[in-house]
Amino acid sequence: MCCVSHLTLSEVGAQSTKACARWGPLNSSCVNSTACRCNLGFSASSGEVFTSPSDSCDDINECAPPTTVSCGKNADCQNTEGGYHCTCVPGYELASGAPIFRNENENTCQDKDECSSGEHKCHNSTICTNTVGSYACHCRRGWVPKPGFQNKKNTTVCEEVSFPTWTPPPGIKSQSLSLFFERVQNMRRDFKADLTQKTMKDLIVSLDDLLKTPGDLEALNLSSRHQTATSLLTGLEEILRTLGKAFSNDSFTFYSPGGTVLSLVVQEPGSGNITVGQSHARMLLDWAVAAGAGKSDPTVVGILSIPNMQKLLSNSSLDLDLEKKAKLEECYENSVHGAQLRLLSAVNSVFLSNTNTDKLDSPVTFAFSHLPGTQEQKEHGPREERICAFWKHDGSNGGHWATSGCRILGNGNDSTTCQCNHLSSFAILVAHYNVEDPKLALITKVGLSLSLVCLLLCILTFLLVRPIQGSRTTVHLHLCICLFVGSAIFLAGIENEGGQVGLRCSLVAGLLHYWFLAAFCWMSLEGMELYFLVVRVFQGQGLRKRWLCLIGYGVPLVIVVISAIFAATYKEGYGNALYCWLSHKHGFHWSFQGPVTIIVLCNAVIFVTTVWKLTQKFSEINPDIKKLKKARVLTITAIAQLFVLGCTWVFGLLLFDPRSWVLSYIFTILNCLQGFFLFLLYCLLNKKVREEYRKWACMVTRNKYSEFATTTSASSSSHSQTRALRPSQSGM
Repeated sequence: MCCVSHLTLSEVGAQSTKACARWGPLNSSCVNSTACRCNLGFSASSGEVFTSPSDSCDDINECAPPTTVSCGKNADCQNTEGGYHCTCVPGYELASGAPIFRNENENTCQDKDECSSGEHKCHNSTICTNTVGSYACHCRRGWVPKPGFQNKKNTTVCEEVSFPTWTPPPGIKSQSLSLFFERVQNMRRDFKADLTQKTMKDLIVSLDDLLKTPGDLEALNLSSRHQTATSLLTGLEEILRTLGKAFSNDSFTFYSPGGTVLSLVVQEPGSGNITVGQSHARMLLDWAVAAGAGKSDPTVVGILSIPNMQKLLSNSSLDLDLEKKAKLEECYENSVHGAQLRLLSAVNSVFLSNTNTDKLDSPVTFAFSHLPGTQEQKEHGPREERICAFWKHDGSNGGHWATSGCRILGNGNDSTTCQCNHLSSFAILVAHYNVEDPKLALITKVGLSLSLVCLLLCILTFLLVRPIQGSRTTVHLHLCICLFVGSAIFLAGIENEGGQVGLRCSLVAGLLHYWFLAAFCWMSLEGMELYFLVVRVFQGQGLRKRWLCLIGYGVPLVIVVISAIFAATYKEGYGNALYCWLSHKHGFHWSFQGPVTIIVLCNAVIFVTTVWKLTQKFSEINPDIKKLKKARVLTITAIAQLFVLGCTWVFGLLLFDPRSWVLSYIFTILNCLQGFFLFLLYCLLNKKVREEYRKWACMVTRNKYSEFATTTSASSSSHSQTRALRPSQSGM
């Protein structure tokens, strides 16, 4: 309440005219008998002067926005009852040591060193480091944060670096490997954080001793050797990464007497690129990638180059990514069945503080040097190329090389540069791609070699055996000649060994195109002869020989000439990177596949019609013939027609996907042995031919049986005229 306790005479006179209001609220002063005013630092909702007894004087928050108070840099405004004052923010103090000040002019706030003043709360396993406005607790050298703690925090708690546990791969029995792991266990038992660098060197020397003299490791099977290599690579990465944390802002490179090289860099987390490496490999990466998200520990980056590791990784398989495999199959126009590998560089194992390296935010660039003594391997031939590969673990089988996520940027005489979006153990390989099934290739070569011998015998037989001479024998003769020449050229020159399509390869492809088309033209003539003989029961001599030759050799010549003009126009068609055969570009292969499809389909119709007609004719000629004998004769006849008419090529027409191994094997076996089957069915199973062979054998051996054989042959010849439709005698 406003009250006046002592009044002078003049004030008494004035009081009578200006009395004080007795209802004034707290923190106010009266203006007159009906009004009051709030004290400095307070305000009423009605204004500066108020007349209502219900009004109150509330504290003004000078620090609330919009503020008219400025405390200056590194300071905060603190409101008080009826006023305010300024204080330095945490981590700062006034130069005078006073706790508060009134305005910006009095601001002398400066950084407070909590570490020297003892005001920090760092654990005794850490070291306090003053920062601007605060402090941080970081691990001592050779110590790392305990699980669940982060380095350089006020709550950081650390423990001494320990040598990780490393056990031998399960199921591998090797005395050399056991001795190596005994040495590793001794290192772990005697490990001291201040001797980390010495421990690393001893570990690498022990590894070199194992790889240079592997002993019984070389006697292990392939899977066990790869499993051992995988265990060594992953174990070394984990140990070197862990021991590298014992360093602080340090780097070193160690060259082992055995050839292995370790390059290690440890720095505080940062940004920008850094280059790490040594004589075998160099790496360019972003420090943010090396540290990993949210990591405050010193960042470890290392490369371990192991030239002797290739002994354990020999005969490894290669897993091509789908995009790479598709490009290769498009280039070679054939399926790729793995690759044979040669190492050009050391096996380089890369490790970082960041363990989540399956998919990096930014790619890493490598430059791998080639090993001495690999100069002759750098010159790669056809179906070979350099690849940047990494060793991929695949469980119990150990691992294999893979290329996904890596690509080559450039090749030099002594090094190869590549880029990857993940990390592992890398190497530069020369891959010789297997673009053909080796088993299928062996079947092809053996089958065609046998067919060549049989086709040559067929040609001699059709030329020299007089009793079987006729228009159909003429067709058989030229069919065998075409198949013989085409098969011989195929065996001698189908593979494009140089990888480049030159004159020699184009010529081979053109000759194969012509002779195999001619063979199919003679197959179509055989189908026509068979149709008139069996279906139309045409007993004439068929087409004249000159017309047969004109069709058999003239039609394919016209097709090949037109195709050659087309190939010359587009400068491609005959030959590809893999084989001296027709290219699939611009649909050029249809110049062969189109006519063949028409001929095979027509002959297939003739085949079905012929077998059906023969079944009827056998029953009409001799209704009493035994069913078993009838089935045998029909079966032999049908098989003969299948091969002569080229109906087995239906499997080739159905082979839309070269990776369909079932159809590939069926097609290859049946058609590579076509010459053998022709010799078997038209020579060995023909009674006239057998008698002629027997006569020749008698003439060679001067056997007295020759006269009897001649008589028997003549008798068989006269008797066979009455049974012209019997397949075993007519050659059908």
